[in-house]
Amino acid sequence: MTRTDDAEVRPAPTALQISAIKRRAAMLSVMATILLTAAKVVAAMISGSLALLTDALQGLVDIGSTLFTWFAVHAADKPADEEHHYGHGKLEALAALVETAILFTLAGAILWEAGSRLWLGIAEYVAVTPVVIGVMLLSMTVDALRWRSLSRVAKETGSEALAGEATHFSTDFVGSALVLAGLIGVWAGAPRADTIATFAIAAFTAFSAFRLARRTINTLMDAAPEGVSERLNKIAAAVPGIVAIDWIRVRPAGGRTYGEIGIRVSRTLPLDRVVAIKQALLDAVEKEEPGAEITIAANPIQVDDETALEKVLLIALKLKIPVHHVTVHTIGGRLSVSLDMEVDAKLPLGEAHDIATRLEAAIREEFGGETEVETHIEPMETGAPAGHNAAWETVEDIGKALAGEASKLGGPIHDIHSVRVRQTKNGLVVNYHCRVDPALNVAAVHAAVDAIERAVRIARPQVCRLVSHAEPARMATTPDPLPGL
Repeated sequence: MTRTDDAEVRPAPTALQISAIKRRAAMLSVMATILLTAAKVVAAMISGSLALLTDALQGLVDIGSTLFTWFAVHAADKPADEEHHYGHGKLEALAALVETAILFTLAGAILWEAGSRLWLGIAEYVAVTPVVIGVMLLSMTVDALRWRSLSRVAKETGSEALAGEATHFSTDFVGSALVLAGLIGVWAGAPRADTIATFAIAAFTAFSAFRLARRTINTLMDAAPEGVSERLNKIAAAVPGIVAIDWIRVRPAGGRTYGEIGIRVSRTLPLDRVVAIKQALLDAVEKEEPGAEITIAANPIQVDDETALEKVLLIALKLKIPVHHVTVHTIGGRLSVSLDMEVDAKLPLGEAHDIATRLEAAIREEFGGETEVETHIEPMETGAPAGHNAAWETVEDIGKALAGEASKLGGPIHDIHSVRVRQTKNGLVVNYHCRVDPALNVAAVHAAVDAIERAVRIARPQVCRLVSHAEPARMATTPDPLPGL
């Protein structure tokens, strides 16, 4: 989004709109150049002024340069293809480079002609007529309008070619002003004023060419746009989840900013979280630099506050080994890690042991060879075992057993509900909900639930698995006292 001076918010122009703006500006410039050049040639023939003739010849060159600029602006908007992965935006810089060469060549030719006249002592007769003065005033007015409009469009679209054209027409405006000054000088009785004005035109043309050359070469050499890297660094540092910024590389091409940002994120983050961090950064960049084409590279690193448990889980994740019940202790100054590892129930023990050995070796490599690692191998159901809902009598029996054991143990578990029982080939799979004091910690709740489930499995051997879901108990509310009490 862009904000105007009167605080009106309007959407930033799209790439298609920018392309249309640039092409329209280039075409208008071509038409204006043709008309002005024709007028200057006629005025030069009428007056005989070298400065005016120089300005007219410069107009002939302008026709070619503006046509080339129009072509470059049109071709630069072509999308990327198999041979040009970054598009064709550099054609605009090439057009600006051609403008630079034209300006330098023109400055040299003007200096040569003016110097020759001074050296040979040639003093041409210059006729200063109202028509000539009118042509110069018209030329200055049109050049000023083109200079202003092209500068504005080049700034809005980032077009190097139009920026080069704007510089070119600024030279034309100053050149016309100098021609007018020379004509006035001749009219006032200084016959050499026209030649002196020609020298001034050549000097200003060379200076403008130098400024344009410096900007164009910076673009062709992929010089970073001023201030963009600093702004992107500030944006990236403010995005949550980014630990550090490795690099920021940006370059201009065809009115757009291209580049890449290398960031560091915690290696313990899941992939979807890393993707979300990268997208958040891209959104922030788009808001600050609309239309910028930025690639984000995220490098996982170990952060200073990474715990031993997070490291173990990350190692298992990288090896694609499911683990649970991971415990990490320090005993006698040595780290001790124990965990349950799940493998396919049909896997031979020898292969399962090899997997456990690989996991243990990776953990010792992370923490040191003296680390004590113990793995417990558990079978994992890899398929979807068939089953069906148990009879309601079985569900009722299991529900009463759960409620009875909870009451018998006198623990915090109560209000057994939502009992579901499935019959599978391995036995009964029971799922149930219960309630508990919300202030109780998770470890205490887990211990109480385990005690109930052990008791039920002893009393009902056909139960092969119990899955509980503990819910916070609803807090009783004190009713409002009756009125008058």
